[in-house]
Amino acid sequence: MSNKYEGMFIFDPTTKEEAVKEITDRVQALIKAAGGVVQTVQKMDQRAFARTTNKRSSGYYVNFIFTAPPKAIAELDAKFHLETGLMRWQITRFQEVSLPVRTRRESDDREPMGAGYRSRDRE
Repeated sequence: MSNKYEGMFIFDPTTKEEAVKEITDRVQALIKAAGGVVQTVQKMDQRAFARTTNKRSSGYYVNFIFTAPPKAIAELDAKFHLETGLMRWQITRFQEVSLPVRTRRESDDREPMGAGYRSRDRE
């Protein structure tokens, strides 16, 4: 049984663009080696941090959506600690967000009250 996960990774900003691609490929390979399947990779470019971390003020953000067995997450976490260009990461269970559909009510059909509003009932 596999679960769907979302992993947000922050790469060291001192690395070159080619190195970011290489690290992204290595993360994908680690996920596949752990029995997972990468569905989406979203590169979000370099973004500033809210506060300085390890003398760094920004990092390259990359978001992965993948499926993997639950036991693979602990294994992946241990392997990510060994990656040199990877500053931080967070893996969470992916949840689809569905917004409720708003139905039209009778009260929505009336004209709004306000300046210049004339009620039809008073005429």
